[in-house]
Amino acid sequence: MLSGKFKIKVYYEDTDAGNVVYYANYLKFLERARTEMISSIGMSNKRLIDEYGIFIIVRSCKIEYKKPVMLEDLIEINSNVKSVTRSTITMDQIIKKDENIVTEAEIVLITVNKSGKPVKIPDVLKDKLKN
Repeated sequence: MLSGKFKIKVYYEDTDAGNVVYYANYLKFLERARTEMISSIGMSNKRLIDEYGIFIIVRSCKIEYKKPVMLEDLIEINSNVKSVTRSTITMDQIIKKDENIVTEAEIVLITVNKSGKPVKIPDVLKDKLKN
């Protein structure tokens, strides 16, 4: 199954008044890592919309915050596809700082059409996710 790594530096806009990353911003970091992983296999969200008429959206998210991340920390997001079904992609995503796990998430994605109805993942994407 597909996996990828993505590094991000924490900026002031990512933090709260105590210079700690605001909890909702971890979801943005995870989204950026997933987007970069899709890009690494020659696909993009725009291409999936334009050529296949599908959107990849989050169906569910289970996230555990283990340690705080602070202003100007450099973090690495490891994204691993766990399973792919007809219309869902399940991923494990781990955020690390200095090789220490700070956040773990399980994300379930679903492909939908422009009306929001679940649709089959295009074979070209499915094949790349499984390799």
